[in-house]
Amino acid sequence: MEFEPEALQTRMKHFKEQLRRAGVKATHQRLEIFREVAKSGDHPDAEGIYKGVHKRVPTLSLDTVYRTLWSLLDLGLITTLGATRRRVRFDANMSSHHHFICAKCGMTRDFYSKKFDTLEIPAAVKALGIVEKTQVEVRGLCISCSKEDNSKSNVSHIKEGK
Repeated sequence: MEFEPEALQTRMKHFKEQLRRAGVKATHQRLEIFREVAKSGDHPDAEGIYKGVHKRVPTLSLDTVYRTLWSLLDLGLITTLGATRRRVRFDANMSSHHHFICAKCGMTRDFYSKKFDTLEIPAAVKALGIVEKTQVEVRGLCISCSKEDNSKSNVSHIKEGK
């Protein structure tokens, strides 16, 4: 899932502006790494970003991608999604939004919910510290994986004579 060219242009313009404000040079590699994150709604991991950028910048190393991503995270220009056992995913969408994550295939998509945006923070969480941002991660099976699971379930019922 890729963004419309206008949306990507807006993100790139904002990115360059924020780099300038932070006094960080907008190098070709930084721009290409951010572009790879910003153009995707799939929240790619570092290896996926590396593969995409490496096609355009063959001299790029995986180490540079990781260092750049962590630097952009520190600058507040991207965010990460909850660490999974497999990999950390990166997101250039800094607006208030939430995520649906397929527990089987890992497909990750943004969604927007005013109800989730206004969830009351429980006292138990407030006791832990000051909440700066909330983001809901909804986990389940995507349509594709749930169809696959249902078809396997139907086959096993047929084999068992149910």
